[in-house]
Amino acid sequence: MEDAGIEELLDELTERIEQSKPVLGNSQKRQIEIGPIFEILDEIRDILPEELRQARIIVRDRQGMIEAAEIDANRILEDAERQADQIASEQEVVRIAEQKADGIVDDAMLREREMRVGAEDYADQVFANLETNLGNLLNNVSRCRERLNSTTTE
Repeated sequence: MEDAGIEELLDELTERIEQSKPVLGNSQKRQIEIGPIFEILDEIRDILPEELRQARIIVRDRQGMIEAAEIDANRILEDAERQADQIASEQEVVRIAEQKADGIVDDAMLREREMRVGAEDYADQVFANLETNLGNLLNNVSRCRERLNSTTTE
């Protein structure tokens, strides 16, 4: 019976009590030989601490696994937060860069318009001067021809 489990020992104890004879006049009392009962109880005591020790080990291991899982979960959360912060930071850098790029493009377009208007004004002035000079030159050519024609007719 040394290798019997607690449940088997408890079953044997229950069987011995059920097989015992009732005391005269009272069915709730029984006559039991105490030697075998104490032997069963001693065996239970011998087995019980080992099972309790194993249960404690199981509980401690389970608690260790829970603590390790919590540590892993916290580490994963910290990594996720760090990555989220980094992504947010990178997105902010991209947003600022896009704003600066938009500003540069806007400035370039404004300068291009100003330069085009300035170039057109300059070209208009050059053509106006050319037109004036050509007009003067044409007048001079016409006068010279008239003088030439008036001197040849005389």
